[in-house]
Amino acid sequence: MHDIYIYSPSSAVRDKAAFRRGVKQLQGLGCTVTVDPAALSSHMRFAGDDATRLAAIERAAASHAGVALIARGGYGLTRLLAELPYDAIAKSAAHGTRWVGLSDFTALQAAVYAKTGTVTWQGPDVVADFGNPDGPDDIMQACFEDLLLGQGEGTGWRLPAAEARPEGWETAGRLWGGNLSMLCGLLGTPYFPVIKGGILFLEDVGEHPYRIERMLTQLLHAGVLGRQKAVLLGQFTNYKPAIGHDKGFKLATVVDWLRSQITAPVFTGLPFGHVATKVLLPFGAQVDLSVQGRDAMVLWGPMDGHRH
Repeated sequence: MHDIYIYSPSSAVRDKAAFRRGVKQLQGLGCTVTVDPAALSSHMRFAGDDATRLAAIERAAASHAGVALIARGGYGLTRLLAELPYDAIAKSAAHGTRWVGLSDFTALQAAVYAKTGTVTWQGPDVVADFGNPDGPDDIMQACFEDLLLGQGEGTGWRLPAAEARPEGWETAGRLWGGNLSMLCGLLGTPYFPVIKGGILFLEDVGEHPYRIERMLTQLLHAGVLGRQKAVLLGQFTNYKPAIGHDKGFKLATVVDWLRSQITAPVFTGLPFGHVATKVLLPFGAQVDLSVQGRDAMVLWGPMDGHRH
């Protein structure tokens, strides 16, 4: 299905030109694009008040579109979790709608999985990705087109030399994760998935390495990290080091510390996060993870979008 429904469940769309570029780009892929009537609404920092954004999510669920795609992330979905139309979202996914987004959208994905076991997709948004003034990233767009065609069955990337497994290594588990800040904000709530033996992937933006470590510590102390078979670190971008104060403390320090705290392997370089080059990842799907030398692969096979 090449119908795309664009809606705004989080922050207001301020860059209208990027939004228009994104819609045009998607239409250029041969897609029929429907823009939710409240997609460009604004209420304080939000894309409309809570009721407006909830109604937009309900319309997306009722759209029967092949993809329900967020206009942008930001903040706002955690305010809506108690009132989300969980049954309608699950039913739409069962009938073929792929729910796609990232960043703030992690909150909806985690809650929907915790409540219904429904698989959704971590992927691009309209404004930052398809509306990029330099054009959408080729890899991101190719992965998105695979999703539209139902052809994407996995993804791979090249690990740093220090993480190579010359003898090979593999495991299987439920793939889940997304934005680290959003996940930590759900700990202790009914909207945080309890996944044992999972493969957890994480990314974030604008967070100094010490804050990333603090959030990872929260997941560690809550027992979440110890229950996983592997941790995949995506891109952690757009932070400013504290010159003169960090004294050598950096993101690599945090990764080394994390490896000292858990027995599961930690692999870096996953092409996902607040970056142009990003793959699409099925939140909640059962996957196979394999590493041969420096080549890492996550395979999920054919997807019907529901309860994998």
